[in-house]
Amino acid sequence: MARRTGPVVCAAVVLLAGCAGGRDGGSPAGDESGGAAAGGRAASPLDNPDGTKPGLAPVTGETDRAAARELIETVPTKGRGPKTGYDREDFGYAWMDTADGVPLARNGCDTRNDLLRRDGQDLRFRSGSDCVVIAMTLADPYTGKTIEWRKQQAAEVQIDHVVPLSYSWQMGASRWSEDKREQLANDVLNLIPVDGPANSAKGDSGPAAWLPPNRSVRCAYAVRFAQVAVKYEMPVTPDDKRMMLTQCGG
Repeated sequence: MARRTGPVVCAAVVLLAGCAGGRDGGSPAGDESGGAAAGGRAASPLDNPDGTKPGLAPVTGETDRAAARELIETVPTKGRGPKTGYDREDFGYAWMDTADGVPLARNGCDTRNDLLRRDGQDLRFRSGSDCVVIAMTLADPYTGKTIEWRKQQAAEVQIDHVVPLSYSWQMGASRWSEDKREQLANDVLNLIPVDGPANSAKGDSGPAAWLPPNRSVRCAYAVRFAQVAVKYEMPVTPDDKRMMLTQCGG
């Protein structure tokens, strides 16, 4: 077997530890400007293997895109099963703070507000609280636009499960333990605050049926989808895997 070095090895273990050293900052051809989401605090998924850093920055440069493809190649495939029996409550109540085994759990703040605090800027909190966000500025990675969000229009920003829960149910989560399903539903690796209409348009689609409108983050989105699939030992459909590879130049 050929010896693998550098970013390729990092891609294979990206879920266990981040890679040291700098990244190839060259921009690939095409529309890779990234809009609002490319600047500020957003992190590349290759530099954010546990999901605790904010946003979803584009994966740029052929070295990183090769590492992305290497990671995606490790994801197994199978056909999408039936949705029979799926219920959101099988993954615990929404935004529970008590799902064990995931970052930010049991910190006294529910998962939704943890995500708003992670990704939002210019945060304003409810009086007397350092948890409940009532206003913020969000650089939305899915559309590339900046959203000035207020709690009175809560649905303008939604928390996306990158790997939708019903998708996971059809790919094997129906046979998981309750604890593992609760972890997936509240794992910050699988959660991104995004433009509400974009998230609604996605529904429970895999990457073959839906990708972020912002083309610059499509490879990053594919990487994050793969990171979640690998962490939870979950396959994706063959069509989804092909589309994920295509977004990273495969």
